[in-house]
Amino acid sequence: MTSLLVELQTEELPPKALKKLSEAFAQNLTKSLASQHFLEEGSQTTVYGSPRRLAALVTGVLAKSPDEAFKQKLVPVKVGLDADGNPTPALEKKMKALGIVADVKSLKRVNDGKNEQLFYEGIRPGVELVHGLQTALDAAAFNLPIPKVMHYQLADGTTTVSFVRPAKHLVALYGEDVVPVTLLGLKADRLTSGHRFHTHELISLRSADGYEDQMMTEAKVMPSFAKRREKIVHDVVEGARAIGGEAIMPEDLIDEVTALTEWPVIYQSSFEEEFLKVPQECLILTMQQNQKYFAVQDEQGRLMNRFFLVSQLEAKDGGVEISAGNARVVRARLADAKFFYDQDRLQTLESRIPLLKNVVYHNKLGTQAERVERVKAIAAKVADLIGANREEAVRAAQLAKVDLLTQMVGEFPELQGIMGEYYALHDGESKDVALAIREHYQPRFAGDALPSTPVSLAVALADKLETLSGLFGIGQMPTGDKDPFALRRHALGVLRMLIEKRLNVAITDLVDIGYEAMKSVANIQDARSELLAFFEDRIRVMFKDKGYSAQEVDAVLATHPTMVLDVPARLEAVRAFAQLPEAEALAAANKRIGNIIKKSAPQTDVVDAALFDSEAEKALYAALCEAEPRAKADYEACRYTELLKSLAPMKAPVDRFFEDVMVNVEDAQVRANRLALLLRLHRTMNMVAELSRLAK
Repeated sequence: MTSLLVELQTEELPPKALKKLSEAFAQNLTKSLASQHFLEEGSQTTVYGSPRRLAALVTGVLAKSPDEAFKQKLVPVKVGLDADGNPTPALEKKMKALGIVADVKSLKRVNDGKNEQLFYEGIRPGVELVHGLQTALDAAAFNLPIPKVMHYQLADGTTTVSFVRPAKHLVALYGEDVVPVTLLGLKADRLTSGHRFHTHELISLRSADGYEDQMMTEAKVMPSFAKRREKIVHDVVEGARAIGGEAIMPEDLIDEVTALTEWPVIYQSSFEEEFLKVPQECLILTMQQNQKYFAVQDEQGRLMNRFFLVSQLEAKDGGVEISAGNARVVRARLADAKFFYDQDRLQTLESRIPLLKNVVYHNKLGTQAERVERVKAIAAKVADLIGANREEAVRAAQLAKVDLLTQMVGEFPELQGIMGEYYALHDGESKDVALAIREHYQPRFAGDALPSTPVSLAVALADKLETLSGLFGIGQMPTGDKDPFALRRHALGVLRMLIEKRLNVAITDLVDIGYEAMKSVANIQDARSELLAFFEDRIRVMFKDKGYSAQEVDAVLATHPTMVLDVPARLEAVRAFAQLPEAEALAAANKRIGNIIKKSAPQTDVVDAALFDSEAEKALYAALCEAEPRAKADYEACRYTELLKSLAPMKAPVDRFFEDVMVNVEDAQVRANRLALLLRLHRTMNMVAELSRLAK
């Protein structure tokens, strides 16, 4: 099996896009080669990506694609042949256009069900790798997820090409041989650049299979993104463990640092302990965001005055100067953070409240000061509903957005809420109020922690309800994949809090509270029905993602439950009901009953047993009278599974009723009585979910 190596060496690629770019380059190349039948069975692709190169090694590549039998449809027989069986000009023109040279007698006739067609069957000769690779290379390079295209001139001074960054060298090796392809004005060779500082001459690659080893030993380049990442994680983790700490390593930061170095070397550095007086979130963010350092915390989760940096230089002094230089750089950054923190604490949060009038929230919804008043009103009512301290919820809502005016949050917007907590505690606010300021943004993303206290929950719900009610009220609903205000995330956050924190609050009550608070806004529209539908849609998505079928979710949501807390229990009940032997028949009967009721529109559910004239009616009514009180008790006690299982004995009398009884008889009284019976049965069966949605 012969391997193929393709490497495009460039100027520094954007680090945040490198991983996707390298994977897409290799995938596009492999996909094109496979579609042209150049890959043997068991062929494997290795992805390479470093700051200055995109590369792929593909094993099991054929020097020439195999000959391929093919069948080409030409024209209908009546169009292609004249009365004597000779080719018409239309057929000759078609064959010439397709490059087919053949005796008309060799053409096959095939009936396609409408007409008899002429087909040519032949053998398409295989293609040399150089041609197939050229096609694959063009596909690989020009279908990349490039964040921003750069236009640059070639050495001739006139030709302009476009790519993510200027390309310097192109390598294409089939085994040990160069494949003469071109890309971006470059002709393929075996030459590439090594490490920017540790090597000075171009590297002549000997073979495709030896690429990675040669790059490691001669070029001082570790071309594999995955292996560089693994080395960085291992070395930083072990380095932190050696000093009794644990490295703080966000996945995004690891990927970015991996994309910034071709030859990762880990060094340790430190900063003065006096900076530890600043909230550790500020220090960590400063180190991560500005310097790409890995901070270290001790066993108690407290920040240590040590950090690790990733260089790509093997320093002769063991990194002493590099560590000292980075210590000087981080000292200046941390000094800025300390200055912001000290200056911010000179003013209380309360003293900044009037300044919120100068911050526009939305041109149709007013200032942040106006928004705060609405959030306060909602928080007060929500606090009453969930049993939280009303005064503390209102106080937290009043202060929740004030840290947006501080220098620290101005520099690091990611710290909004976090700094509010620190400043609130410094000002003497209660712990619950301070914590609510931090937690009211939660959950910030899928899987994020929820607010931990009743006060925090009240403010978090109020904040999200104000956002949803306001933006829906001015017609700013999400459309398609566009959701600039993250309203889907806000809605899911509300639902998660109701369900996971077991808040026995109706979603309709929350929507009403939100709308009442928004009435003070000029030209606000009543969009409560649209917002409720939006919540229902989010519930549908949420539980489908949890593994429930579309039928199960639709059955529950068809009853429009207002207590979101009940939805999981209802879904479990529906799933348990569906396993019953009687489930399919009862679901089908329920659908039939629903259609009858919809068509006939009964005016009452009062049943007169004296009007029964068949045993089937009496049996069904008796079964219903027995089932109704039990179902009602189960429903009120939220025993939904028990309720639906208790419907199983209804199958026999329901089946018998539809076998023996005609509902729409001429006698108006009897007809109305039977419709009333079915209406009561329908209500009882659909208390938990609309069972007709389960019918097949």
